[in-house]
This record gives sequence, C-alpha cells and structure tokens, in this order.
Amino acid sequence: MSRWSVRVEPAWSLDAWRAAARLALRHAVPPDQLDWLQDQGASLLDAPSLTSLDDGRTPLAEPQMYVSKAFVELAAICLCHRDPQRMSLLYRMLWRITHGERSLLSNPADPDVLRAMALSQAVRRDTHKMKAFVRFREVPGEQDAFIAWFEPDHQIVDRVAPFFARRFAGMRWAILTPYRSVHWDGQALSFGPGGHQSDAPVEDAREELWRTYYANIFNPARLNTRMMQQEMPARYWKHLPEASLLPQLVRDAGDRVQEMHDREAQAPRRRIPEAIASPTPVADTPPATLDALRDAAAACRRCPLWEPATQTVFGEGPQDARIMLVGEQPGDSEDLSGHPFVGPAGQLLDRALRELGMDRRTLYLTNAVKHFRFERRGKRRIHSKPQITHINACRPWLMGEIENVRPQVIVCLGASAATAVFGAGFNLMANHGRWHSLEDGTRAFATVHPSWVLRQPAGEPQQAAYRLLLSDLQQLNGLDGRR
Repeated sequence: MSRWSVRVEPAWSLDAWRAAARLALRHAVPPDQLDWLQDQGASLLDAPSLTSLDDGRTPLAEPQMYVSKAFVELAAICLCHRDPQRMSLLYRMLWRITHGERSLLSNPADPDVLRAMALSQAVRRDTHKMKAFVRFREVPGEQDAFIAWFEPDHQIVDRVAPFFARRFAGMRWAILTPYRSVHWDGQALSFGPGGHQSDAPVEDAREELWRTYYANIFNPARLNTRMMQQEMPARYWKHLPEASLLPQLVRDAGDRVQEMHDREAQAPRRRIPEAIASPTPVADTPPATLDALRDAAAACRRCPLWEPATQTVFGEGPQDARIMLVGEQPGDSEDLSGHPFVGPAGQLLDRALRELGMDRRTLYLTNAVKHFRFERRGKRRIHSKPQITHINACRPWLMGEIENVRPQVIVCLGASAATAVFGAGFNLMANHGRWHSLEDGTRAFATVHPSWVLRQPAGEPQQAAYRLLLSDLQQLNGLDGRR
C-alpha cells in the first residue's frame, strides 16, 4: 500500500486545498493513504509528494467531482480553522460524496458531518468576534490612516477582510494579527505576513471620547455580567478602550440603580425642537474655481435630497484630467465616506479600468446628482433612482465641474448621467458607445452604469453586461493620463 503526502499553501486557501484534493482524486488516493501537510510540517512516515505522480507521461481523466455548493462553502469555512485534521476530514467527506454518498451533508448524525459543522461554527463565531472587537487607532502624523491589532483564534483574516473594505471604504487602514496582516489603500486589499502588537499605535484621542460616551450610555439597570462575558469574552478586553471602565461601572451599578429607584418621578415634558435655520441660498452662477465649487455644493439646498443624506459627494480627480466619468448619484458607501465610486459599483469600474490598463487616479469621477437618494427598509438604505428635478437641480454643479476641468472626453455612466449631459430623451441602450459632440466641442459618449451590470442575473447575463461596459470603455484607450 503506497502512502503519499500533499502540501497546501496557504493552509486556509480553498483554491489550494481544492487543487490538492482534485489531484488526489485523479490518482484515486484513498483518504487513509494521504498525509495533508501545512506550513513547515513534514509527513509522519516521510511519504513522497503526490505531485511526483503528475509527471505528464500518464495522463488521467479529470475526476467527476459533482459536489454541492453547500459543501464548497463548508470547506471554505472549515479550512480557516486551526485544527490540523481539518484537511483530511474534508477530503474524507469529499471522497465519500464522490464515491456514492451524494447526500452525506443531509445526515446531521454522521460523525464527519458533526465534526465539520463544529469547526464551521467555531470559525463563524471567531469571525463575528473579529467584526465586533477590532478597534482602529489613528497612525500619528498621517491623515485618514489607521491600524488595528487583533488576535483571532483561527486563520480568518482573508475571509473577514472584504467586510472591513466595504465598511471602511473611505479610509486607509491595516489590521495586524500574529499570523497575517491585511492593508486597504482605498482601492484594493493586499495581504502580508503577521506582525506584533507593538507595530500598532497604543491609543489615540478618539478613545477618550469613546470612553466618555460609553460611560454615559451604560445602563446599570440592565447589567448582566454573565451575558457580557459570554458576548464579550475577557480575552478581547485588551483590544477595547471601554474595557478599563467596566470594573468600576459594574461595582457602581447597584448604587446607581438604587439612586434611580429613589429619584422622585417627574412628569414627562413635551419636547419642542428648535426651528432649523434656513440654509443660505446658493447663487445661480457657480463659483469660478473647482475648490470654491466644492465648498458651495456642500451647502446646496436646491432640492430635498440634502436632508436625509449624510453629506454632499462631490467629484474627485485631477483638475487637468483628460477624461471625466459621470455617474448617476452616490450610493450608500459613497454617502458614508464622502468619496465617489467606492462601493460595489466603483469596485466593478476599477476592475474594468484595470483590464483596460487605465489608471483611475488620472480620471475625474463625479455624479450627475450629488446626494444619495434612497428608501429605508429596516436598517438598510436602498438606492432609489433620482428624478429629473434632482438632475436639473444638480446640473449647475456638474456644468461647473466640466467648465473647470475641461476634459477632452466625457463618459456618461447610465441614463441619468446621459440625461444630465445630453438632455432629456436620450435613449441609452440605442446610443451607447456612440460618440457625440457637445456645444463646446467636447467629445462624449454614454454607456451602462456598473451598478446596472451588478443588477443582472448572475452567470452569463451579468458577464454579457460586463462585456458591453468593457467594450464601450475600450474607446478610451490611448486617452488615459493628464494634460
């Protein structure tokens, strides 16, 4: 009986494990004859590498690996666990599924399934704790740069990093852990080796403000130390600035509750909010410079969209950019960060620009409407298409941007942007990718918005929509750069 070994690097990578598992299945290696290696570990019996069988002289047919999406997702989670037997467990399950036990995952009493579910639950719990207890601290001397130190139980950094990229898209940050680090530069994630806690700032001014806020919202009447320790284990306290307050707050809780009980009841008083001062009217003629235009737009009250939105999201990019991209309106991520095209649609646009070999930093990016229009559904803010009145209200800001930047080419992303630039009645799908000349001679064309691509059904429909966007943008080749 031959015994083989196979190494997976990195040990938490689904793609790496899947390639190794496919190789083992192709050579029909049973689970009990395979040693799974990771990091610097060696085979217990010094078994030769399975890759030595792939010499190319004996081509074998690819194995028929019909596994469910549920198993792939389970494998991706379990591989993040630190259990040294997780890879062999998953391969054993894969072997059983591909050798007749197609419904293995539907048997919750199976020992392999039970173990895999336990590993998955531990990783999910660790993932939740990382999302809840990572605390960023400002890097001294750098603007919008933050570092956090965290000690996860399992190898979850690659799995959790996209969450922080979406949540903190508008700032530059890094998360350091003992085994791996991740950095977000505002555009893309990059990973590196682990670090030390001393590499992260000790404290910043925001933490004292947070402790003051936390002490004031702490409700002694709802104190439940058992639940606190269950949801916020003591091992995470060293990462939390409010942890230093907890012993004192817990000790004083009884006295504060008694004080609340003894306090004389007061009749509720009607609260009449102060009248909101009327905003300063915005002049009909836009300011002369781009900076002045940006400042004026921040106080825009031309339409009602300013009131529920977080902030005005103005255009960004070089003032001498050759190309200006005009979108529809900011989305949820843009509204929170104050920067255009940083959400999912912006990430898709970045992907298209990279494939075309274009540098986003040389382009001027803006929107036809400067405030986020949305509908609330529970805690979520759902995008709502702007009306023509909103487009017209924001048109002076867009025209001011065009006049200051004076791009050689304007690209309208979506129907709303096309309406703002070409006027009402422009048929996007009939005219996408076609060049037009504006009154001042600027060349322009329209294409679909990246968010429209993302709304298409997954698979071929979405791929076809992406190819349409890419094909239209390909006309910009050779125009990238600044004057």
